[in-house]
Amino acid sequence: MRRLLWAVGMVTLAAVGLWVANNTHWAETKVPMPLKGEALTNPFYAAQRFADRLGARASWRRDFAVPAPDAVVVLSAWNWGVNMSRTRAVENWVEAGGRLVVDSTLIGGEEDFEDWSGIVHDIREFDQDKPPFPYQKCRALEQTIAGKPRDAPALRYQVCDLEFYTYLTTERDAEWTLGDTSGIHVMRVPVGSGSVTVINGSPFRYRNLFDADHGALFVAATELRRGDEIVFLTEDDYPSLVALMWRYGAPAVVLSVTVMALLLWRGAVRFGPLAAEPPSARRSLAEQIRGTGRFLLRQGGAESLHAACVRALDEAAETRVTGYSRGTAQERAATLARLTGFDAGALMTAIHHPRMRRAHELRRTVALLEAARRLITTERRRTSHGRH
Repeated sequence: MRRLLWAVGMVTLAAVGLWVANNTHWAETKVPMPLKGEALTNPFYAAQRFADRLGARASWRRDFAVPAPDAVVVLSAWNWGVNMSRTRAVENWVEAGGRLVVDSTLIGGEEDFEDWSGIVHDIREFDQDKPPFPYQKCRALEQTIAGKPRDAPALRYQVCDLEFYTYLTTERDAEWTLGDTSGIHVMRVPVGSGSVTVINGSPFRYRNLFDADHGALFVAATELRRGDEIVFLTEDDYPSLVALMWRYGAPAVVLSVTVMALLLWRGAVRFGPLAAEPPSARRSLAEQIRGTGRFLLRQGGAESLHAACVRALDEAAETRVTGYSRGTAQERAATLARLTGFDAGALMTAIHHPRMRRAHELRRTVALLEAARRLITTERRRTSHGRH
């Protein structure tokens, strides 16, 4: 039975392998490598290299600096209305003879741009379930040039990834347009001594330049000539706030960081004392007692200190007089006066009315009680030695 199962398994594997071999084949497919270096950070890297090969001088910037009057500026992912002084500088440069090319990624200030350039992005209104023409990734746009005879052969450009729901219109006389049945998607109009070209897509960013006829469209849209200066402007990859702070205020950043470091160092916990510790020395018992008393006074322990002194005095008197603790307050005061020679009233006041409101009064009271205790203790010791 086991051999039969093995045979069936081998036949099955052989049949699967034969089917895979007959229904598959090996083929080489070119896969574009991921972008790296400047090609990863610069969206117009390919367009720059393309323009350089055609004899132009291309550069990529994030801020507008007025180029030569006959230069070409390509705007992409640019906010037209965020800085009106910058916008006025671009407008004045175009009106003085500059060539401006704008793609569909222009953001902010769209109405101001349309009023100035005369080119409007019109939105197509139709039922999305039944569009008037099918969607195509790449469309063949026919060229129209102002003043060109109608019977002249029309040039066509294959352009990909156009905006499907919008098209371009203008009330001015357009110099050059590209369009089809879905509308005009590339348009150039004169503005002052210069021109503005609007593209209803973004065909020049990253690898898009290699699609369809985008290279030829780039030459036609920019009216590229050998020796031209081409400036690509974009704000979609602007430096971070930290990078801008360092670029425009490095001295202030260094000074602020230094001040913060000094403040942290000054307020940090030190590993040792500011001064060397004094040499340790043993204190006498009297110093220890006085120190303990001062500590109790500062910490509100006056009552405890007084009670301890009275208790010590009573214990000393009990050793001298039998039944001392059973006497009344007046009798105990009289007994203490007889044993110490102190005034009975002063002893009575010190024991029962210590006047602990002020520190110097408590000191006198404690001193009297301690002196009485010492006299009684000293006298007891003398009596004991005399008996011996």
